[in-house]
Amino acid sequence: MRVRERPGWPATAAVVGGGRMGSGIAEAFAAAGVTVRLADATPELARAARERVIARARSHAEGGLVDPEAVRRAESVEACSELADAVGGAELVLEAVAENVEVKHEVLRACEQAAAAQTVIATNTSSLSVDELASALQRRERFLGMHWFNPPEWTPGVEVVPIEATGPAVVERVVEFLRALGKFPSVVGAGVGFVANRLQSALLCEAVRCVEEGVATPAEVDQVVRSCFGFRLPFFGPFQIADMAGLDVYAAVLEQHRDALGDRFFVPETLRRLVAAGRTGTSAGAGFYSYGDGEPESILRERDERYAALAELLERLPPQRFEPGS
Repeated sequence: MRVRERPGWPATAAVVGGGRMGSGIAEAFAAAGVTVRLADATPELARAARERVIARARSHAEGGLVDPEAVRRAESVEACSELADAVGGAELVLEAVAENVEVKHEVLRACEQAAAAQTVIATNTSSLSVDELASALQRRERFLGMHWFNPPEWTPGVEVVPIEATGPAVVERVVEFLRALGKFPSVVGAGVGFVANRLQSALLCEAVRCVEEGVATPAEVDQVVRSCFGFRLPFFGPFQIADMAGLDVYAAVLEQHRDALGDRFFVPETLRRLVAAGRTGTSAGAGFYSYGDGEPESILRERDERYAALAELLERLPPQRFEPGS
């Protein structure tokens, strides 16, 4: 996170809910020069949230992670005694209260009542149905999900989750704003878990099974993830990685997993069709993606360059300071 030029929109944003996520998002907004107002369940909680934003920015500056200007901008965050004071006049309202439908409905209704007609209202829910949350609102064309990840000031990805009623211009404006913050927004569907949490949940469930079955300890599983397939993930997603490895290889491996571990592993029909059609990945010129002349070689060369740079970086970094169980 670095200090940035103020985006064209919004000039003022309200963050409702100043916990771990809300305070981190407020810090990211403030670092971009956005005027930020914080509201919480009580004036005391709002003031505490503001102090948390400032303390985080100071800690980051002391560690050399951000420019000292970020502290001054964090200090400009305003703690509001009333939700209406925070929301009134804000062009963007981000709700980040507890993951409870009734609580969010109450807060969202209050936000809409206090907000101007053109204000965009977003929810930071990570697990609740955005469609269900929208049922509390009248102006649903100005509503969407904006799912940040912990810690929000550093994690670049944000899932933008429109509902059917959300206006395309609203989605475009939110995506443009997030890019101005240095984030990497992805517009995804409103299904349970969106994309990231569906993938994370599947990984955690299988990691726990590895431990329960005595295959490895939690520390060993974490080491495998960090140093094997996790090593690739800063640069390539699962479809690109599969294309480079070969979809026929993946299909065979999944069949072996299903034979040994049961129906939670299977070859998806899409993967079967691609392999049957000869679209087995970069080596065949097509897989999940299609590749033009020379593209497979270029992608593999880029892969090697990026992996080599990351390996060099990891060698230079000091050992992890936190050792579980120590």
